[in-house]
Amino acid sequence: MASEAVKEDCCGYAARDPSGVLSPYKFSRRTIREDDVLIDIAYCGVCYADVIWTRNHMGHSKYPLVPGHEISGYVREVGSKVTKFKAGDRIGVGTYVNSCKECEYCEEGNEVYCVKGQVFTFDGIDFDGTVTKGGYSNYIVVGERYCYTIPEGLSLEFAAPLLCAGITVYSPMMRHNMKQPGKSLGVIGLGGLGHLDVKFGKAFGLKVTVFSNSESKRDEAISHLGADHFVVTSNEDQMNGLTKTLDFIINTASGNIPFDPYMKTLKTGGALVIVGFPREIKMSPLSLIPEARTVSGSVTGGTKQTQEMLEFCAENKVYPEIELVPIDYCNEAIDRMIKKDVKYRFVLDVGNTLKTNE
Repeated sequence: MASEAVKEDCCGYAARDPSGVLSPYKFSRRTIREDDVLIDIAYCGVCYADVIWTRNHMGHSKYPLVPGHEISGYVREVGSKVTKFKAGDRIGVGTYVNSCKECEYCEEGNEVYCVKGQVFTFDGIDFDGTVTKGGYSNYIVVGERYCYTIPEGLSLEFAAPLLCAGITVYSPMMRHNMKQPGKSLGVIGLGGLGHLDVKFGKAFGLKVTVFSNSESKRDEAISHLGADHFVVTSNEDQMNGLTKTLDFIINTASGNIPFDPYMKTLKTGGALVIVGFPREIKMSPLSLIPEARTVSGSVTGGTKQTQEMLEFCAENKVYPEIELVPIDYCNEAIDRMIKKDVKYRFVLDVGNTLKTNE
């Protein structure tokens, strides 16, 4: 049976139209079911997906829209059949909150590739026909299966960005067996995803090269993040000097770039993984075929792998670089993120700054 607390209005920030401007908004969450967890949200990361959906870049946003899918907080209440969590536990929620639970991908804990489509944490259509609303709010109700234990040693504010940005780069690194000390990794783009890619690479014992179009990022990449090499992509001598030296490359950038110069830096059998969203991908077959190179894409990860990643980050002290801001700063945070004016992820301090008594 649901408690009275579940029925109270939820407070958050929502966009009402494609301007994407967020403002205070009150709404109702669903009644907690037997397999649900009710979570008091402490922190929510700011992701570029928040821009895409609040501003209707995909053409199907449903307003009012409450964004946010990098959620961490505390369990307030659990349903009668929940076994993994209890009140007071530290908990996280990522990019999706439901799936069919029956297809081959769901059965192997890889729900992000659900045949029938995963239900996104915000602006998705849930099992009961309602539109999901995300983490720019004071609480959320989510099925136990789609919640993660935040391990001790990993602060909640650092855990939040890992639930999208972190798993987005961790998952393809596992798929392509990049956890091989001594191998070499190239990282294209040094932003919210790229800086975590560098950190995972170093934690795996890889030799990491950062590609950037700006010399100004050299000191940050090497002295602060620990990359082994830094290459300015417009410098042909530097790029040619890397010919056939890298085992893997991950492209975290979303701008349209010529891929052939990067492909030439891969060894025979090397792999390029694309996790950013350029509008098009162009390369010559000669960059692929003669050297048996691979190009693949990746989104986030399944529930099993996401929990594994959180444990790895806690054990190896892999933490995102964040700027913690109050939730009423969300519009400014999004604008600054678009301008790349953040090192490297904004996190909203929902629990301490969201007013719920107005």
